[in-house]
Amino acid sequence: MDLFKQRIDELRQQLNQHNHNYYVLNQPTISDQEFDQLLRELQDLEETYPQYADPLSPTQRVGSDLSKGFVQVEHTRPMMSLANSYNIDEVQDFLRRAQDGLGGEPCEIVGEMKYDGTSISVTYEHGRLVRAVTRGDGVRGDDVTSNVITIRSVPLQLAEGLDWPDSFEVRGEILLPWESFDRLNLERQQNEEPLFANPRNAAAGTLKLQNSAEVARRGLDAYFYFLLGDNLPFATHSESLEALRRWGFKTGGHTVLPSIDAVSEFIAHWDVERKHLPVATDGLVFKINSRRQQLNLGATAKSPRWAIAYKFAPERECTRLQSVSFEVGRGGTITPVANLDPVLLSGTVVKRASLHNEDIIRQLDIHDGDMVYVEKGGEIIPKIVGVDTKQRQPGAQPLQFVTHCPVCGTPLQRIEGEAAWFCPNKWGCPPQITGRIEHFVGRHMMNIDGIGEEVAITLHEAGLVNNVADLYDLSEEKLVALDRFQSRSAQRILRGIEDSKQVPFARVIFALSIPYVGETTAKVLARNVHDIDTLMSMPAEQLAGIPEIGPKIAESIVEFFAREENREIVERLRAAGLQMSLSEDELASRSDRLAGKKIVISGVFAQHSREEYKAMIEQNGGKNVSSISKATDFVFAGENMGPAKLEKARALGIPIINEEEFLAMIQGN
Repeated sequence: MDLFKQRIDELRQQLNQHNHNYYVLNQPTISDQEFDQLLRELQDLEETYPQYADPLSPTQRVGSDLSKGFVQVEHTRPMMSLANSYNIDEVQDFLRRAQDGLGGEPCEIVGEMKYDGTSISVTYEHGRLVRAVTRGDGVRGDDVTSNVITIRSVPLQLAEGLDWPDSFEVRGEILLPWESFDRLNLERQQNEEPLFANPRNAAAGTLKLQNSAEVARRGLDAYFYFLLGDNLPFATHSESLEALRRWGFKTGGHTVLPSIDAVSEFIAHWDVERKHLPVATDGLVFKINSRRQQLNLGATAKSPRWAIAYKFAPERECTRLQSVSFEVGRGGTITPVANLDPVLLSGTVVKRASLHNEDIIRQLDIHDGDMVYVEKGGEIIPKIVGVDTKQRQPGAQPLQFVTHCPVCGTPLQRIEGEAAWFCPNKWGCPPQITGRIEHFVGRHMMNIDGIGEEVAITLHEAGLVNNVADLYDLSEEKLVALDRFQSRSAQRILRGIEDSKQVPFARVIFALSIPYVGETTAKVLARNVHDIDTLMSMPAEQLAGIPEIGPKIAESIVEFFAREENREIVERLRAAGLQMSLSEDELASRSDRLAGKKIVISGVFAQHSREEYKAMIEQNGGKNVSSISKATDFVFAGENMGPAKLEKARALGIPIINEEEFLAMIQGN
């Protein structure tokens, strides 16, 4: 064998094993640096010898930034859902029905965790992953193989010498661990994107992204719970789970339960212990262990008769309110946050919970030192949902909202008709200054890597950055003079600052932190106004005439540019080289052919990616909308359009056009 091919095979085998040790067994045997060195060696060899390329190489775990649609695939065996139970009596009824269905034959039960993610079916042939398909409607699902191979706990190539069948299917759950979920939502909050409601929604949304490199970055995990195939050599479900674990799959563990008392103890145990798990769970699953008995029991039209889900009650804990801190956002909004005695909820220790605004505090009638009920469950941020007034301390006073900014001391103001109080000292209040810096450097704004909350505060406190234009005066010499910076981190920030000069005009508008101007509004402004000078000079009446702007946003824009401080920042950013107008290419490609049209995109396209078509719609004056309604002008449909959308469009009489018709439309034909 070629020596280079031999080394490539050795590296792939080693890296696959190290991935398994780290992501499945949680027992790494080498350092991250050593792993990276092996990975870099393999990358170099694969680039030098492309004839040995393999789509399942460990180097492909990072994914690709090429967009593509998903092809629908029919499941070899339908993916059914489970019937639910909510107490031990209902589980006992399930067991009794199973025994009756087997003519009184005794049944052995297997208990497992019910992970709260999105279902997946993965097929292996000759020990290699060949296809991964979502549950879909149970009969057909989307082929998401390119995204699943980025999940490091999913084996790509099974180790030789084990007893795996030549062909089999394994089903499981794709999850976003709590740690990854919290990190992702923090990023989205900083970028002013909608937050994910829970890890399940985040996992499902991530798995359907068109960009597998972004899927890899988010850090999905996978647990597997069911093995299917022809002529499998296992008499019981528990034996097949042991085999999956032996072959390298993450199974999450299982317990054989010989009696209903053991089932009851299993429920009681996991009702407490699940809170310590790194991933979200919403219950347990009980299955008949014997595969012969499973086949004999069969299934209803919707669910198997040999398995049942047990759902836990929503998590709620009672803990003491220690104090309330009042935090200042980049727009000056004051948010009350409850500081609590630590309590475990949904896998994380909760010490803080949002109280939202003064009205919520009044509605809950919260007093100093109250015992409060906290829920997280599927929610994004822990929230206080009630007070145990029976435990209220004698003489406790109602919680008082602050009247002055807790940082700069400025008297607070409240806009009529709105719930929030805010600090009007926009240009002198430190949290507002650093908040605008954080926003400016965010991924969907200027995308300057290396500057987060702590760095923004450090730069401001050191007197280096008092507004966003000051970022472009930074130098390596200034940065390395600070305690926390080394040459490498300073260069990383400076590279990001230099690269930001190529960021499109719409994102520059978004980055300026104009009140009420989010990402979508910034795109509308860029599309209609074309350059910053026109935007700064337009009166409110003219701005309000732009579709989707309206009087409130228009007044905010005029007020923003009326301040000399903001106009000076814009001029400094212009001098630094930022894009203050649409490029010639963007202007040349713009038209009003789709002006005012609300368009839904669905399906897979041949000539351009979905994201490219969305950009074309916006460039031609149209608006991308996600769901079909009476207000939809037409549906732009590719191959494998979702059947539900197709049915709804037809029911509402919404026109459906194909790829050729759309391209002709925007070309003026």
